[in-house]
Amino acid sequence: MLDKHKKKESKRGEVKVVCLEDLVPKDHLLRKIEKAVDFEDIYGMTEKYYSQDNGRPAIDPVILVKIVLIQHLFGLRSLRQTVKEIQVNVAFRWFLGLGIDGAVPHFATVSYAFCTRFPSEIAREIFAWILDAAVEKQFVKPEEAFFDGTHTKASANKKKSRKELAEETARVYDERLREEINADREAHGKKPLKERTRPCREKEPETKEVTVSNTDPDCGIFRKGEHKVEFAYEAHTACDTNGFVLGYEVTAGNVHDSVAFDPLYDQVTARFSEIKTVVMDKAFKTPWICKRVFDDGRNPSLPYRRPMTKDGFFKKYEYVYDEYYDCYLCPANQVLSYSTTNREGYREYKSRACVCEKCPLRSQCTESKNCVKVVTRHVWEDYLERAEDFRHTPEGRASYERRKETIERVFADAKEKHAMRYTHLRGLPRVTAWVGLKFAAMNLKKLACWGGDRLCFRLACRPFCASASDKSPLPRLKQGFFDRLGRVQHSTRPLFF
Repeated sequence: MLDKHKKKESKRGEVKVVCLEDLVPKDHLLRKIEKAVDFEDIYGMTEKYYSQDNGRPAIDPVILVKIVLIQHLFGLRSLRQTVKEIQVNVAFRWFLGLGIDGAVPHFATVSYAFCTRFPSEIAREIFAWILDAAVEKQFVKPEEAFFDGTHTKASANKKKSRKELAEETARVYDERLREEINADREAHGKKPLKERTRPCREKEPETKEVTVSNTDPDCGIFRKGEHKVEFAYEAHTACDTNGFVLGYEVTAGNVHDSVAFDPLYDQVTARFSEIKTVVMDKAFKTPWICKRVFDDGRNPSLPYRRPMTKDGFFKKYEYVYDEYYDCYLCPANQVLSYSTTNREGYREYKSRACVCEKCPLRSQCTESKNCVKVVTRHVWEDYLERAEDFRHTPEGRASYERRKETIERVFADAKEKHAMRYTHLRGLPRVTAWVGLKFAAMNLKKLACWGGDRLCFRLACRPFCASASDKSPLPRLKQGFFDRLGRVQHSTRPLFF
């Protein structure tokens, strides 16, 4: 079509200069993105990683960041494919300011920049920069924060692995739990637990056997269902009511959601102190998480969790706790008295063997040889009961119903539209940066589509292709930054059709 237009103009002896900007539709996503944020902020993030007086000619860091954003915005599988698309896509060339015949950077150059030149923290800076823009436009509503995790298949063969002994990592709340246990034991007339100076023989050392990939040792084995086993990473994520990602934490695929909750919760609440409700699924329903959220003046919105009891046996809720006498009543109206508080923080309530031995309901109660029924109750069980009370309130029911519209939608879009189902990268730092750039691109897309022309961010008036009268040697880039480098070459040749 352009060749036909060229012939028609040449017959009349006229030459027409066509601006590349005119070839991009007015409602294109990249046009909205240009209006949503000012990409000159990238120079402030990356200037310290460039030398000002030596080295080879540098490529504009804005172009490098935009190439990666194009990859994640449009769900392209790799940087190699992204560069091929940029070479033939007019909108991509306009967005990068390359012109119709400008040289596209080699994909290895972009890969080297984000793997070697820029540290992994640059992805978090870009993510925070876009999130700040959304907060400034009041698009983010963090009163309700939704927490969950999703797995991304790692680039590792599950048949090439080995077994290793890994040390068990200490939990964040171990010291605090130990203090609570000793206080509870003293209140019941028991001696405090002694700290283990050396582990027991059967626990020497305190390790566990894990499956480690030979290709990517940072990923972890992930079991989904009965048959699906693969190496994966897990992106623990938090979002708001409008679906903006508020924070993320990437771990190996075998790390439980409740273990990764604390760093993600600290990250999100430090940024958004106005959070009132924390919405989570049943994997987060632990005494510590409920206690921490309630102690911070917030409400945990959690679902009902079915009791894990054998068929034909009494459920735990059928044993009634008497708070005044600190005991349990079994379905046969017999008392289970307090016995001790173990190292895991559970109080043990035991029945009398002489009573249970003659009980007609013993077959539905216990299979122990000594005819003693043991019911446990955590020292922080009151917080779980408060979470159950909040679950029955209209606010609790409504907030949990919104999970499918918020965090589940974020994961669905990330996998179906932004190629987050699996990753070709290896190593936790690289995968973390990759996930951060994906969530940054998703927030940027939502910000641009919601904002439109109403956004008032500063957008410099830069021509997107050089005309015959344009003498500017740097029409697209921040002139001052690269004037100091003095090594960037740009074409000012006009486009003729």
